[in-house]
Amino acid sequence: MEKSTVLESVMREFRALAAIPRPSGHEKAVSDYLLAHLQEMGLEVVQDERGNIIADLAATPGRENAPRVILQGHMDMVCVAAPGVSYDPLQDAIELLEEGDMLRAKGTSLGADDGIGVAIILHILRHVTEHGPVRAIFTVDEERGMTGAIHLEEKYLQDAQYLINCDSENLDELCVGSAGGVDLTFSRTMKLVAAPGKSAWQVAVGGLQGGHSGEEIGTGRANALRLLSLTLAGLQEAGISFALASLAGGKAKNAIASEAAAVIVTEASEEKLREALQGEEAKFRRTYSVTEPSLSLSLAKALPVQQVIAADDAANLLRILRLFHTGIYQMSALTPGMVETSANLGVVHMEGAEIDIDFYPRSSVEGKLFEFCCMAKDLAELTGFSLHIGTIAPSWDEDKANPLAEVIAEAFERRMGKPMKVETIHAGLECGWFYRKNPQMKFVSVGVTTHDIHSPKESLDLPTVEPLVDILSAALKKLAEH
Repeated sequence: MEKSTVLESVMREFRALAAIPRPSGHEKAVSDYLLAHLQEMGLEVVQDERGNIIADLAATPGRENAPRVILQGHMDMVCVAAPGVSYDPLQDAIELLEEGDMLRAKGTSLGADDGIGVAIILHILRHVTEHGPVRAIFTVDEERGMTGAIHLEEKYLQDAQYLINCDSENLDELCVGSAGGVDLTFSRTMKLVAAPGKSAWQVAVGGLQGGHSGEEIGTGRANALRLLSLTLAGLQEAGISFALASLAGGKAKNAIASEAAAVIVTEASEEKLREALQGEEAKFRRTYSVTEPSLSLSLAKALPVQQVIAADDAANLLRILRLFHTGIYQMSALTPGMVETSANLGVVHMEGAEIDIDFYPRSSVEGKLFEFCCMAKDLAELTGFSLHIGTIAPSWDEDKANPLAEVIAEAFERRMGKPMKVETIHAGLECGWFYRKNPQMKFVSVGVTTHDIHSPKESLDLPTVEPLVDILSAALKKLAEH
């Protein structure tokens, strides 16, 4: 596609970010880059001890008394790769691919969540011409635990009246509320015993769509970790006895697991194993015929193993994986068609005898998160796991009538010639933490249109970039007139 001047400017910023590895928890390089980049632009910049960046742009002359507006995004990204793609998220840049009006990455997640939001803010800071005082806040670790937002000093929020978060996924949707969530991590040291002198096989689940556990949780997509645990139960029901040597899968707590694999040791023949797996695959295909057309179960010869998990510990591991609720838990009673509460079995990581399981419930009703915490304690006690309960991330209560939302919606309708959808989303946003620090401030979240975030299929609709820049620029001008 032929790029406009605005799009090319934003893409220059995005390409620079894509060249910097920035998985959650490893943002020093990108934070240092933003610090230097914003200083070069002539802004007053602070890098706090967490790596958050706070940059102030002075008002245009005559607008000094206008209310301060914060433009906010996060600098980290979820780093995942397609099966078979060699990718080190701590070392490798994101390789960008333009296909017509679509931007993708070569075999990995794109990082448009929230790299494109950061790039748009950087462009606006450099090129906006009519505005009051503007503050840009770029946070760290949004995807993993929102620790950047949690630890951001309140003083950076107290002197502002409006905050525009640039981390939403659809140009025509204006977000005025979001869900909260809580990290639940189950851990256990497995008892290992000598492996029986039998054949080792890898049983794997693949071909699933995966996706963001907030945005796509209501689409009925399958979770690979749950399917793997059910597959192994199916082998046992088919009369196949085995010892479990290892089990792992998933990429991130907030990504629906798209692949998982286990190594088992058994005396069953390859023919009998394949027959049982074909039966399980047929069952899953009937269940997920619409949402998972590429679902597959595979069997491959594994290297010999010296140790396996003791039978009781293996049984409890498979038991807890089957007991976890994955997907929608309850729909909203207030907003028809919206998910109120959900949960995602995100990651199982095993190293030696140590195993960790990341489970992530979300809800716009905080009490439901407390219910999940109680449920998790019971599951841990029943299966011999220890449990770490993270800080409950607050929801951001719906506020459709706020004046900032009206300004953004009016700017959208003038630019696009149609009304903007105003809604609350099930995904979590940092606005919940900012609202807790300054409940008097008015918030919205906007974004360009992206697809399949947190997955190797992530893509960005390039024609939605310039309209968002125009809308934000118009809103800054309008707010400066108040």
